[in-house]
Amino acid sequence: MSVVVVGLNHRTVPLDLLERMTVNEARLPKALHDLCSRDEIGEAVLLSTCNRTEVYAVVERFHPAYQDIRNFLSDLAYLPPDAFSDHLYTHYDDEAVEHLFGVAAGLDSAVLGESEILGQVKGAWELAQSEQAAGPSLNMLFRHALEVGKRARTETGIARHITSVAQAAVAMATERLGTLAGTRILVLGAGDMGRGMVAALAEADAADPPELLVANRTWAKAEELAARVGGRAVHVDDVPSVLADVDVLLTSTGASSIMFEQADLAPGLERRSGRPLLIVDIAVPRDIDPSVGGIDGVTLLDMDDLRVFAEAGLAQRRREVHAVDHIVGDEVERYLAVSTAREVAPLVTAVRDRAEEIRLAELERHRAKLDALGEREREAVEALTRGILAKLLHEPTVRLKDAAGTPRGERLAESLRTLFDL
Repeated sequence: MSVVVVGLNHRTVPLDLLERMTVNEARLPKALHDLCSRDEIGEAVLLSTCNRTEVYAVVERFHPAYQDIRNFLSDLAYLPPDAFSDHLYTHYDDEAVEHLFGVAAGLDSAVLGESEILGQVKGAWELAQSEQAAGPSLNMLFRHALEVGKRARTETGIARHITSVAQAAVAMATERLGTLAGTRILVLGAGDMGRGMVAALAEADAADPPELLVANRTWAKAEELAARVGGRAVHVDDVPSVLADVDVLLTSTGASSIMFEQADLAPGLERRSGRPLLIVDIAVPRDIDPSVGGIDGVTLLDMDDLRVFAEAGLAQRRREVHAVDHIVGDEVERYLAVSTAREVAPLVTAVRDRAEEIRLAELERHRAKLDALGEREREAVEALTRGILAKLLHEPTVRLKDAAGTPRGERLAESLRTLFDL
């Protein structure tokens, strides 16, 4: 059995295609069951964020499993495989481990070193566990990945300064306007990303903080988040009219499609009489119809703009990449050593058990003769036969463990299974 990852991310696909591939929280359980129902997939974890959609799977045959995952993505997006196959990346065994460890460490994010991805990796794994999609192999892999992510952020400076998409969105808005002091800002969405943006806004300008409004489809969540920062909750249905009086709209909900079309927002925007409005939409899929950006006075920024902004401020954290790469490399080696030993252990145990069965059977066959011996002689026979077995099995066991995880190791393992009829 091998681990494979098949996916696409912000580097390999345009935003409109990534949106089609995104799986929102409500759809994840069904998607996991769909994956695990396919013939070639034994275990699965589905990681879907604003930057990526990736399937981690335990498989027996690579090429048929790749076809299963590709067909799953095709069904997910209602697209023929030819529309996205060229954008897919695939990693297998060691490379799959290295890829996940890099993701958890923040090396593969739009905002290098971002903190949110570690929680997203953990959440994807925990959901897969609760849906019984993740088993022993992926549990071991994802548990180790979380350790790698924590180690990277503890031992290097990759997590300094702006290290989340939410922080970057607020920083980008600040750069566009020069300052957020004295502004009125509407945050649409009270999930993890919305809370992150509100937290960043609360620290933006202590002397003259912006006035914060929070809208969410669940009213209680909007009230709770707004109260936390002394803001005001807004009903989602009131967002179009509220836009007439705000300076900035920051949005990131978990909606599966556009929440507000141009026609929905037009009445409120017309009441602005040309006053500029900045919209930062970091939802994937997007919350705001992209055509809104064509309205006079409206500047609409999305995840593509945020990636460009984040890229410009990477110099300091890029110096930490080498140190994080070193950590990832060390942890990949450690994981593979533990993993291969774990794979070999059952076979070694089975060989020793089979040999012990044969030893005991032979002693039983000669019981009549052995019963004539004294207690000390019988103990000597027991120790002698055990010692012979240990010496005979020592070298095959050592060689099997040393070759574990390699083609030679597979050949040795298969030979032992055949010779011992396991």
